[in-house]
Amino acid sequence: MNGTPITQAMAEPPASGERVPRFQRPHASVPQFTNSPTMIVMVGLPARGKTYISKKLTRYLNWIGVPTKVFNVGQYRRDACRTYKNYEFFRPDNEEAMKIRKACALAALKDVATYFTQEQGQVAVFDATNTTRDRREVILSFAKENGYKVFFIESICDDPEIIAENIKQVKLSSPDYIDCDKEEAVADFLKRIECYKVTYVPLDDDKDSHLSYIKIFNVGSRYLVNRVQDHIQSRIVYYLMNIHVTPRTIYLCRHGESDLNLLGRIGGDSGLSQRGSQFASALGKYIKSQSIPDLKVWTSHMKRTIQTAEGLGVPYEQWKALNEIDAGVCEELTYEEIQANYPEEFALRDQDKYRYRYPKGESYEDLVQRLEPVIMELERQENVLVVCHQAVMRCLLAYFLDKSAEELPYLKCPLHTVLKLTPVAYGCKVESVFLNIEAVNTHRDRPAGEEPPGVFAPSLYRVSRAQPMASPTPTRAPRLQDLGVTTLSLENVDINREPEEALLTVPEHI
Repeated sequence: MNGTPITQAMAEPPASGERVPRFQRPHASVPQFTNSPTMIVMVGLPARGKTYISKKLTRYLNWIGVPTKVFNVGQYRRDACRTYKNYEFFRPDNEEAMKIRKACALAALKDVATYFTQEQGQVAVFDATNTTRDRREVILSFAKENGYKVFFIESICDDPEIIAENIKQVKLSSPDYIDCDKEEAVADFLKRIECYKVTYVPLDDDKDSHLSYIKIFNVGSRYLVNRVQDHIQSRIVYYLMNIHVTPRTIYLCRHGESDLNLLGRIGGDSGLSQRGSQFASALGKYIKSQSIPDLKVWTSHMKRTIQTAEGLGVPYEQWKALNEIDAGVCEELTYEEIQANYPEEFALRDQDKYRYRYPKGESYEDLVQRLEPVIMELERQENVLVVCHQAVMRCLLAYFLDKSAEELPYLKCPLHTVLKLTPVAYGCKVESVFLNIEAVNTHRDRPAGEEPPGVFAPSLYRVSRAQPMASPTPTRAPRLQDLGVTTLSLENVDINREPEEALLTVPEHI
């Protein structure tokens, strides 16, 4: 590689006013533990889907509860340079540009260290080309000094049609090519790729046999996996081997209005109301009008989703994993009855709806874990209609729309409405289709006084309780009276609030 190697960048005297980041004392290293943070390091030429993989993988890991963040070195470069002229910036013999690119990589590594130490991050995705051995050695040395694990994801593609489509779908909308003629932009980007090819050294099956990595060939036509270190890395590999880029549409809807919906009762296994049956017929007509090739239909094991699917007149598949959240002792109760009989439970759930687990039941956090196989299979499939339930639909929607755990329990999923999800380059396009059949409102807004989204409440403890409510152990939660306790320690919900205040956001029902 021409120019000064990346490995010397830390030793170079900084330019005027520039401070080169140092992460640890020279040659120091921190022991690596089983639960040490993990760096996912992307490798590959431009337009090979690295950022697509980075964003999608980050969305998945955050959804299953592993705090993850992407560090896109290209964005650091854009922030540093402000303007982009042409491909010559990426020539390996452009010494001034090479210094900028190295400084950007080091700045990103510094931010990775901050994310792990100050923000309690668990996985950092280092999204860059990382096409030279020198660059990868700098990353490996940085990780060793700080006790981080490293897992490489190399995307290799030699199919010109896939590359051209990626340039068209993603690169032409890049900030580098704003107000630029499309043909000129494509020509410039192809020259940029050629600049990287000059110094590109792929991961070597022999020389790099000691490293942990997965190679993805031509967007998943073949995979090569080497030295998976732990549970997180095995889940990453499993996920990457299930995703695909084939255009498809996913339809999400709830069952038709049920008899218990009319009464404002949660859970249960009741059948459809008259309007619910009308929705089932309307859904069948809507799906038929869409002319969807090879559509698969999934339901839960509960009557109301099965009766809704029957209206389609097509085969459907039942998933127990799609059953509604288990409300335990609160099954088939109204919110008013829960407040009257279990006011402390009502308050606990209002404090942290995502992590709260119903006594003898489930939490949204539990539900996400239950739904992971459904997400994996949705990623493998093409066109699918999922007829499910409110809490289940919220969890699925949060995955596709990249919503946080704090936002998830309050996503609006009204009855008799179909959400049409179309995956696009770095996200998901959503179209909401109301089928003109009236239904009760079952959405309960975030109670007043609860922490806003993004603010993590402390773990929920009952007084004299050693185990937090979010514990993965599905043990019976003791009642306050069982413990001889009459008060609760809550940060933002008053257990002694008036019933009218507690029920302020409960929707109307019969």
